[in-house]
Amino acid sequence: MLVLRSTLTSLLFVSLFSLTAVAHNVWLLPSQTVLSGEDPWITVDAAVSNDLFYFNHFPLSLDNLQIVAPDGAQVEAANQATGKYRSVFDLQLQQQGTYRIAVLNHGLFGSWNENGESRRWRGTPESFAKEVPSDAQDLRVSESVGRVETFVTNGAPNEVALKPTGKGIELIAVTHPNDLFAGEKSRFRFLVDGKPAAGLKVQVIRGETRYRNSPEATHLTTDAEGEFSVTWDEPGMYWLETSTQDEKTTIPQAQSRRLSYAATLEVLPQ
Repeated sequence: MLVLRSTLTSLLFVSLFSLTAVAHNVWLLPSQTVLSGEDPWITVDAAVSNDLFYFNHFPLSLDNLQIVAPDGAQVEAANQATGKYRSVFDLQLQQQGTYRIAVLNHGLFGSWNENGESRRWRGTPESFAKEVPSDAQDLRVSESVGRVETFVTNGAPNEVALKPTGKGIELIAVTHPNDLFAGEKSRFRFLVDGKPAAGLKVQVIRGETRYRNSPEATHLTTDAEGEFSVTWDEPGMYWLETSTQDEKTTIPQAQSRRLSYAATLEVLPQ
């Protein structure tokens, strides 16, 4: 039996994995990215928006929020809440070093014919077998793997939380993500499933697009080692994103796979 999914969660799922196909941006926005002191706190906003970084479309679901602490352990957010246009949570930085804050999503989209009518389904790999008929005619399935993240450092930065998992698109910080300054060049590397991703199209956009006539995006392409460089013209919060498609699916029924990545980076003045 077809399970209809018209809830907010499914709408956010669609928005998240269509971020390059429509005018919506998916992001996490920390109140600060570089701090010092005994157990400082930050607040993080999470949204799907028309403008960077403004709450004017949907809140981003925090169901798959993952926070990796400087020692590599996963820690919990505090005071999670979801409103009309944004989700929000607090994080106490109890350790010295760098935290990786991410929303990870892995989902499927299916379509088939049933009694002469077209059917569509969205859900998780775990729910696929339960909700999609095993004898569905003309079944087409695509897989989506997405990561939306940001980085925050308390005191001296470290790189334990930045280690790749080997799943989907991941950013490797040749330049530490909390060591970015206006007027300087930073270098990064993208991996897909743990291997250097050559030829990825990357765009970098400074926030406050609401007050500009155009996004003024910088367009880049990764080299043979999956690397690219960015020179930051001015300080501010920046949104970096890329996506790709392939046929390296993790379930036999899926014919294609879409991978997406977005990160919020803070560039500080000199």
